[in-house]
Amino acid sequence: MSFPRYPKYKDSGVEWLGEVPEHWDVHRFKQSAASCRNGIWGEEPQMNEGDIPCVRVADFDRQGMRVQLVEPTIRNVPEKDRAGRLLKRGDLLLEKSGGGELQPVGFVVLYDDDLPAVCSNFVARVEIARGMDPSFWRYQHAAAYANRVNTKSIKQTSGIQNLDQQQYFDERGAFPPFDEQSTIARFLSRETGKIDALVTEQRRLIELLKEKRQAVISHAVTKGLNPRAPMKPSGIEWLGDVPQHWGFGPLKRFWEVVDCKHVTVPFFDDGYPVASVMEVRTFDLDLSRVLRTSEEYFQLLISGGRQPKGGDVIYCRNTANTGTSAYVGTDEPIAIGQDVVLIKSRAQNGRYLNYILHGDSMGEQLATYMVGSTFKRINVADIRELIVTCPPKEEQDEIVRYIEAETSTFDRLIADADRGIELLQERRTALISAAVTGKIDVRGLAETQSP
Repeated sequence: MSFPRYPKYKDSGVEWLGEVPEHWDVHRFKQSAASCRNGIWGEEPQMNEGDIPCVRVADFDRQGMRVQLVEPTIRNVPEKDRAGRLLKRGDLLLEKSGGGELQPVGFVVLYDDDLPAVCSNFVARVEIARGMDPSFWRYQHAAAYANRVNTKSIKQTSGIQNLDQQQYFDERGAFPPFDEQSTIARFLSRETGKIDALVTEQRRLIELLKEKRQAVISHAVTKGLNPRAPMKPSGIEWLGDVPQHWGFGPLKRFWEVVDCKHVTVPFFDDGYPVASVMEVRTFDLDLSRVLRTSEEYFQLLISGGRQPKGGDVIYCRNTANTGTSAYVGTDEPIAIGQDVVLIKSRAQNGRYLNYILHGDSMGEQLATYMVGSTFKRINVADIRELIVTCPPKEEQDEIVRYIEAETSTFDRLIADADRGIELLQERRTALISAAVTGKIDVRGLAETQSP
């Protein structure tokens, strides 16, 4: 759908705004705010009248540009410390500490709840000035964020981004008349809602495709490809019947599981690539951004039979990636780091095994064996006890070919849906920017509904 433009424009003098409608003003952001005050973290809850919900950056719904208090954090903030900090409907919240490489600090959301609350010390409460529409201003700040206006005010300290809020509010934005601000806000609420609904549908489709993809893999590695094959009971509840001619049992019966060398890996700019926990998060080993190690460390691995070769599988046994595995598809000399084990067998198909390790059956087994509180891990002895199926080698090869042919269709459909979401998000961002900077005239298009 194409939208009309305003009849006359003028140069705003601001790069990210460009031309704006002739009757609009251009001022510094601070003229849209009556006040801006940092939040407070308070103390641990004490089960008294001082306890109050405290909005954190984690409560920001970035898609809806609003606060979403599903499970609010309760802190104890005495009455005297709440002055000027108590949130009310129509306030904006500015993220002033945090962020990261792909998500810089400085995002703004609307507080549209009637629940009394404060915000944390990583957030500032922005009270909107009289004659300004709060919903319009969340969209204006979103457009500024998308145009990276906030990045000029970011200071870096100890790896944490901090926003110089005074500098940020000295940036300039577009100031339509109040009635137009409200009209634009209503229009954007309606149109972004439509886009968000389409994004939700695409995400549901992706989940369904992933479930179907997983079902194809799980059935192939537990039941085989021949529906008429004689079956036998496995005696294992989650596995059920398996083809009569298949082997099944502990992983160690069919594959060798070799622990890593428990030596701190020396890293260098040059040398042998190291496959560690970060490189096994995808089905195929990812060597695109690896660290490298020395000849001496590599020789230690060779002496212990720990050098990965094409056809092996590397399995993560520690850290947040516990249970992930990757197939080694290269004979390039590579080393393995700590927290992974090498699984190998020249008599079996490593790719078939990797499909098992990525299958539904592993979840329940891992839950039984994993230990630890902060980071879960699985002991090498327990990895060797994981139950797997093992058909004849030629049948493993056939199953792998079948799975890869079937899943390629699902992968293509998932990639198409992901691209569809990306395009919808780009359209959403562009629509917001166009509306709040006056590139489109929505005055005759917005319904009289609450934003």
